[in-house]
Amino acid sequence: MIRKRAALAAMGVAAVALAGCSTAAGDDDGGGGEDGKVEVSMLVNVTPNLTEEFWNELVAPFEEANPGIDVIIQNPGAEGVAAALPRLLAAGDAPDVVQSLPPTPELAPELVDLSGYDWATEGPLAEQYTIDGKYYMAGIGVQLQSLMFYNKTAFEEAGITELPTTLEELDEALAALSAAGWTPIQTGGDWMSSHALQALALPSVVGTDPDWYARMSSGEATFSETYGTFIERYADWVAAGYVPTEALGIQYPDAEQAFLAGESAIYPMGSWFAGTEAAAENPAEIGVFRAPAIEGVSEPAMGANIASPYSIPSSSPVVDEAALLVEFLTTDETAVIDQLIVDGNFRDGYAYETTALGDELFQIVAETPAGSYTPTGEGYGERRLPAGYSEELNTQTQALMGGTPAADVIGAMDDWFAANAG
Repeated sequence: MIRKRAALAAMGVAAVALAGCSTAAGDDDGGGGEDGKVEVSMLVNVTPNLTEEFWNELVAPFEEANPGIDVIIQNPGAEGVAAALPRLLAAGDAPDVVQSLPPTPELAPELVDLSGYDWATEGPLAEQYTIDGKYYMAGIGVQLQSLMFYNKTAFEEAGITELPTTLEELDEALAALSAAGWTPIQTGGDWMSSHALQALALPSVVGTDPDWYARMSSGEATFSETYGTFIERYADWVAAGYVPTEALGIQYPDAEQAFLAGESAIYPMGSWFAGTEAAAENPAEIGVFRAPAIEGVSEPAMGANIASPYSIPSSSPVVDEAALLVEFLTTDETAVIDQLIVDGNFRDGYAYETTALGDELFQIVAETPAGSYTPTGEGYGERRLPAGYSEELNTQTQALMGGTPAADVIGAMDDWFAANAG
């Protein structure tokens, strides 16, 4: 196979041409290698839902329509896309397309500016992810984050007849579930630890202060004054046994399967879990409610990230072909719907049949004002926290789960912001 070098200087012209392109790429390639095909490598996130088989089947129609292009799926293995890409960039072996890694100010210089492509500028959450007014990625839809999946049998046995709409009501529900003999909260180690904490905190933190990301980044606000009470609340949950002591040793796939099997009551997780539930055999009866805020917050924030962001490293020698692939992945109706279904994501104008749990998620989407969406973790676009925040919050959350006093965790986070913000 050959790798054809695309002229980056011609990107403005190429953007216009490719945006309206309806012919198959590679028909007039003329060869140069044994089969005359162009390889386009794509580094992807591989999960229990997004298997290598899924990715290869997803791009197969594109390859059929573009016989001169062969898409090579790259599995980053245990290190994941976020860790693999910097290593590959440094080694001069970057992929041609990167999936699942939103652009950051640090990464942007390594990426192709997609501002000339309508499919990039008009896609889901496109403007929110811009950096200095430029579009460096295109996604397939919206991925909800601030959700609480729940075991309906557990709620019935605990006598909970109405879903919690405030954190105060959630505290009461957790106590009832524990008294009924259920493990109230299913979480685990790795990144899952801070995911549960953010589901607890962000609806209130950002719902109270929509400019929280900017104020934290500039040093105008402190972690202790904005987030501290939620650290204390999570510590209370740990002390009460709502978060099991063995949680730190539970890996993501095991936590997921335990909840599906009906071994726990509430699973704070993103909307992609609906795809897992839909594919499971005989799962427990599961419902979902949006993560609540404290009493008095009129519009709780909903964590929402771009679903499956795609970007193109500027070092790629096949930018034109890579852009054709990303356009297909983010606009072809079948390709988009397949990706939405597998991870339980959503996009206006792209409807698909789903389970009862999926219908509940669609209802949450319909009831969520567009202005209440908030980033999670370090954020995205112009709403960002200092680099390394997600890792530090996860480290400190795990310390909290391991018995470190809440005051020490809050103090450590204040120290971290003092050293990194401003």
